[in-house]
Amino acid sequence: MDEANKVLLNIQQEMKRGTLVLAVLTQMDKPQYGYSLIQALNDQGLAIEQNTLYPLLRRLEKQELLESIWQVEDNRPRRYYQISEQGKTIRDLLTKEWHSLNATMSKLIGGMK
Repeated sequence: MDEANKVLLNIQQEMKRGTLVLAVLTQMDKPQYGYSLIQALNDQGLAIEQNTLYPLLRRLEKQELLESIWQVEDNRPRRYYQISEQGKTIRDLLTKEWHSLNATMSKLIGGMK
């Protein structure tokens, strides 16, 4: 891989990292466990790995944006996460910020012609 591709890959990873919190919060209106969330995000076109998702879920729970409960299914305990009321408020604010940033970036990119 040449240097330009390494730089591009690094920047793409940074951009994706910056959107993960909002992406996860958009999927948490109904309880989900980690693997089901990975599948839901993948189905929408956003690939995320377990080693990225699980620390993020724990951090969002610690920030009180998500709540969790343990349930046993098929003799396997699973931790289910769901958005909290505070998480909904933050999600709404982040969504507004996303739309504003997207509009600004569209103007900037459109001005490059």
